[in-house]
Amino acid sequence: MSKPSIPKGTRDFQADEMLRREFIFETIRSVFRLYGYQPIETPAMEHLSTLLGKYGEEGDRLIFRILNSGDFLSGVSDRELLEREPGRLSSKICEKGLRYDLTVPFARFVVQHRNKLVFPFRRYQIQPVWRADRPQKGRYREFFQCDADVIGSDSLLNEYELVRIVEDVFSRLDLKVAVNINNRKILSGFAEYIGEEDRLTDITVAIDKLEKTGYDAVYAELREKGISAEAINKLKPVLRLQGDTVRKLNELEILLAGSDSGMQGIAEMKTLFSMIEGSGLRSRIVFDLSLARGLNYYTGTIIEVKSEDMAMGSICGGGRYDNLTGIFGLEGVSGVGISFGADRIYDVMLQLGLFEKRIPASTRVLVINFGEKEQPYALEIANRLRNSGISTELYPDPVRLGKQFTYAGSRGIPYVIIAGEEEIGKGECTLKVMETGEQKRLALEDIGSHITA
Repeated sequence: MSKPSIPKGTRDFQADEMLRREFIFETIRSVFRLYGYQPIETPAMEHLSTLLGKYGEEGDRLIFRILNSGDFLSGVSDRELLEREPGRLSSKICEKGLRYDLTVPFARFVVQHRNKLVFPFRRYQIQPVWRADRPQKGRYREFFQCDADVIGSDSLLNEYELVRIVEDVFSRLDLKVAVNINNRKILSGFAEYIGEEDRLTDITVAIDKLEKTGYDAVYAELREKGISAEAINKLKPVLRLQGDTVRKLNELEILLAGSDSGMQGIAEMKTLFSMIEGSGLRSRIVFDLSLARGLNYYTGTIIEVKSEDMAMGSICGGGRYDNLTGIFGLEGVSGVGISFGADRIYDVMLQLGLFEKRIPASTRVLVINFGEKEQPYALEIANRLRNSGISTELYPDPVRLGKQFTYAGSRGIPYVIIAGEEEIGKGECTLKVMETGEQKRLALEDIGSHITA
């Protein structure tokens, strides 16, 4: 019999791992609520018609498709089977897929439930997503996203508040980050400036790989996609603009003067950075012209966050999308959102040792089980502590004391309560601090005051 296993790119989580993950989720959730976001959930599966065409060609290839129930080949002819065209076959045998992200399902949700929502609508959502990607460090096929979106408002104040949310979350997690910001309208301006306005997707997909592959590889990809040498040479100095945000924006105003889209993007960046300046943010905020975020639905501000202390790719990202709900029949509703990659954040915090001393044991107190005669007293102690909000276990079996103490040590339980015949006779108990070995004889009503959180 083969050893049981799980699919590549997925993981089991032990109890200590879950405590750390829940710490991340609760930290992010608490900040979302602080800014007035409301929780929703959507199904793990969506109709493929909802998902396809929203992420670009590369994204569509990474969607996990679900075979139709029953005889999924009933609508497929023998000729189609022999031709073995994956795209055509998939459309006939798969009508549903696992969600690729939380943003597209959110747009569908808004359109479907628009009569029940109050706009602008602020939602947060913490759920898993799936991508048929090649598993590697920091990249999984199943992972959690923690999203916050505002839909029904064009105001750049929303973008500013999302930057503040990023700052608040990573400050609470004690992670030093850089927040890179750009605008898709500026990238559209690039395409117009070099005379390739119809090739915006090809250009942004290539530019988005700049940090990973370098300039030469980006230029090579653009050539492979049919971008002319003249256009590429015109783009090179734009991508290499140096200086602070003000200088870059001033130079872009000159270069993109003939592009309405580019000038609008520059104006939006000036407004956003004027809000950010002097706001006391401690994170490094960068106007990054190479940031493209390849997803097709972004139309304005785009944001990407990376750890300053460890190479891990993006750990948070998002942006403005003006047309997403229009795809589902609700025109003229703009949205903007941010997504925290909880799994990558976990990996960064783990490798930086940021969980040490921050995640308490799930159980604070173990009550020793001496046997049937002492159990009613031990249960009374356990119930008192639980009623006071202190996580407590009563060891289930009256085994030797050494085994019970070993259990407490292995579990990282900081306190053990001993209540044998002598303690019971005096209405007391003995509290042992596992880290120091210190023991105190206490009255039952005084136990809680000697246990720290």
